[in-house]
Amino acid sequence: MIGQDGGVPIPPLRRNPVQRRSAERLGRILDACAELLDEISYEELSTRAVAERANVPIGSVYRFFSNKRAMAEALAHRNLDEYADRITRRLAASDAASASGSASASGSGSGPDGGGGWREAMDVVVDEYLAMKRGAPGFALIEFGHPVPATAPPEQPNHLVADRLRTLLADRLRTGGDEVTEERLRVAFLLAVETADALLRLAFRMDPEGDPAIVAETKELLRAYLARVLD
Repeated sequence: MIGQDGGVPIPPLRRNPVQRRSAERLGRILDACAELLDEISYEELSTRAVAERANVPIGSVYRFFSNKRAMAEALAHRNLDEYADRITRRLAASDAASASGSASASGSGSGPDGGGGWREAMDVVVDEYLAMKRGAPGFALIEFGHPVPATAPPEQPNHLVADRLRTLLADRLRTGGDEVTEERLRVAFLLAVETADALLRLAFRMDPEGDPAIVAETKELLRAYLARVLD
C-alpha cells in the first residue's frame, strides 16, 4: 500500500481492505490504538484492548495485524501520511493567498524565495509536526516509527520522513536535478530531519507544549543549514 502522495510504502497488512466497511473497520482499529496510546504505555497495549475500544471482534484485529507491533507500525505510517497531507494543505492555502495578494501588491513583501519558497515550507514542516505532537491521538508516543525498532537504514523513521519531505517539497526546492546535487540534497534533508528531531524532543522535555525559544531557534538553524544547499 502506498502513501497518498506516492511516497512511503505502508507495511503490508495481513489482508488489505477491499470494501468500504472493511476499510472503515481498519480505520477504527487504528483510531482505537492511537487513543489507547494516549492513556497507557506501549508495553501495556494489547490487541484485545484495541478490539474492545474499537468495538470489533478480536478476530478483526488479527485479520489485519499479526501482533501489536504491526499495528503500531501501521499507525506510524498513517501518521506520516497525515503529516504530509497537513503540510500540503497548509502550503496550498498559502500559495492561494499569495496568488490573490500578488494581483494588488505586485509581489511586494515576498521573501527572497517568493511567496511559496523553501523557507516558508520548512516553517510549515515544523509547525505541523508541533500541531500533531500537541493534539494527534497517540502521536506523542508513536510519531513516525517509535517504538518500532529501526533495524535497516532505509527503514529508519527519520530516513522515511526525510525522503517523504524531499519528494513533497520538490517543486519548491529548485535544484539542478543532476545526480550529485540530488545526493547532496538527500543527505542535507536527512541531517535536517535528524537535527530537528533532536531539538524538538528537547523543546518538549523543557515544556509540555514545546518550548517556544527552542522551536524558534530550531527554525533558524534549519534555514541557515539548508541555505547552503538551496540558495
